[in-house]
Amino acid sequence: MATDGPRDEPRDEPQDRRPGEAQDRRPDEAEGGFGPPPAMPPVTPATPAAPATPTAPEPSAPPAAPHPYAQPAQPAQPTTPAQPTPYAQPAQPATPPPPPTYAPPTYGPPQQPPPAPPTSPAQPYGTPELLEPPATPRAPAPDPGPPEPLRPLAAALLNLTGLGLGYVLIRAWIPAALCWVATAALLLVALPADVDGVPGGALLGYVVVLALAAADAARRARRTPIGWRLRAPLAAGLGIVLLAVPASGALAYDSAQDEAVEEMLLDRLDKADRLVKAQEGRPFTATESEYRDALGTYLDLVRDHAGSRAADRVPDRLDTYYKSVAAPYADRQYCEAIEPLKYLRTLPDSLGKDRLGRLATWPDNRLADSFYACGMTSLGKTGGGSDLRELMSTFPESDAAAKVVPGIRAAIDERADELTGPDPCSATTELRAIRTTAETLPGETASSLRAKAAGTIRSGSYACGVDDFKDGRYTDAAKTLSGYADTYRDSGRAKRARTIAIAAEVAAARPQAGGKLPAQRGPGSGQEFVIKNDGPSVVEVLFTGPATGSVKLGPCLGCTTYSSRTEGRAKACKASGRSYPQKTLRLPAGEYHFLYKRGTGAGNLVRDHSDGAKVQGGYRYTDCAYVVRGGFGDFSPRT
Repeated sequence: MATDGPRDEPRDEPQDRRPGEAQDRRPDEAEGGFGPPPAMPPVTPATPAAPATPTAPEPSAPPAAPHPYAQPAQPAQPTTPAQPTPYAQPAQPATPPPPPTYAPPTYGPPQQPPPAPPTSPAQPYGTPELLEPPATPRAPAPDPGPPEPLRPLAAALLNLTGLGLGYVLIRAWIPAALCWVATAALLLVALPADVDGVPGGALLGYVVVLALAAADAARRARRTPIGWRLRAPLAAGLGIVLLAVPASGALAYDSAQDEAVEEMLLDRLDKADRLVKAQEGRPFTATESEYRDALGTYLDLVRDHAGSRAADRVPDRLDTYYKSVAAPYADRQYCEAIEPLKYLRTLPDSLGKDRLGRLATWPDNRLADSFYACGMTSLGKTGGGSDLRELMSTFPESDAAAKVVPGIRAAIDERADELTGPDPCSATTELRAIRTTAETLPGETASSLRAKAAGTIRSGSYACGVDDFKDGRYTDAAKTLSGYADTYRDSGRAKRARTIAIAAEVAAARPQAGGKLPAQRGPGSGQEFVIKNDGPSVVEVLFTGPATGSVKLGPCLGCTTYSSRTEGRAKACKASGRSYPQKTLRLPAGEYHFLYKRGTGAGNLVRDHSDGAKVQGGYRYTDCAYVVRGGFGDFSPRT
């Protein structure tokens, strides 16, 4: 039977087939069966797909052989190509199927065709270059979305918070981490807050980092969409709100720094308080420098840190300070209180009266009282009473100054009573010091005191000389009573004072003469006693005994010294034709003591000489004073 062979369909245009798409087969078709020839499947243009990584084309399955008696297939109707989606790569044209081949008929039941292997996208017909594998496509740039003018501003504001939120907004994690590191570094440097605050270099560097981060975030945000489902206005508003974080942090840091300063100032105040307390019980001369250091701290607080808690506490501390400095006054140690109270009176010049208030005049009355008490205590001592003079000069209108004159008058009366006591000399010495104090008081306030003191001193001088004689202080007695006799010639005691002074002077050289006060009796009756001078210098002879007195003989012209006492005894006062200076005394009988006092003669200093003699009734006595080389000769009275 004759049959028509397979016919080639026209291939003027290539027919595309979706990758991996197999030809349709009707159910009544089978390999090698009889029936109408299979129709060609309709071919539609391939729809461009979304970009994907191209894979190597796989060989398409060969089409089944057409039946020998199959009818030619109708040409497929062309379809309208689908619109490509944005950014999609056009699909490669499908590989054209090979031409149909003849297959011998088979008999038997129809067989199922083997599964077609997956096919690669159809390759279009064309040049060899189009058939090569395509190059790897570039990743598309992210879609920045619709334009948002506030997006850079929002990123910049969020970065200015110091939290890196501008980078977080655009999901730039590495720059955000760098912002976090910078903020953490600043916190490590700044915390805990101290008196000096954040170093200027660290703060300036951090500000520069924030400014650069804000500018960089604004630049990045122009081409990067906002994540986290935020819109730019909301993000900008959030940035403005979050700027309160660094602002409040700065305020909190300033507050913490202020508190650190307050704590530092309070610590300084506490150290000054401890320094003041440590000086209690010590003399002011040893503690003045420490007190001045503490005062310097108080002064710095009120002058340089006015308004601080420490400065507000200074007035109370000054009250304690004044009491500590003036502690000797509270303990009634008035002389020791004068210097610290003087020091306190100088504080208004440095601290100011307004700051001190009532403390400015607090030391005045205490110092006046101390002047008076210490002055009265030292009254009568050498150099004493100077505090009374300072009182009268510094506080002339004070109550203490009004007590000075009555106080000195009472002191004079008290010493006058002591003149009849066991130690009139001490009372007399104090009276002289009191008189000196009265003489130095300002004005005419103490004129009556000076007169009263002078009268008491006259009585005290005599009493002191007598007491010295009785106590065996003959030299002091002679000096005191001689001074009294010379000073108070008009006194009724002047003659008596002279007599005791002569006896005291003799007794100073010959203690036997000082057993008792001499009688008030001079030479003038009794035995004749002639005294001659055989020496080249003046000689004064003092004697005491039943009568007390003195005579002075001029130098002997032509007389010389003797080589020895033996020669003196043999030759003194015996030269014929020589006139010897002499005095004749009438002395009552009794034991006498003599003191020969020579001045200088022939260029030699002659020592004083004392001796004793007994005068008896019915005798005439002659005494010759001569000089031996090295001193007086022996006293040789002759009957």
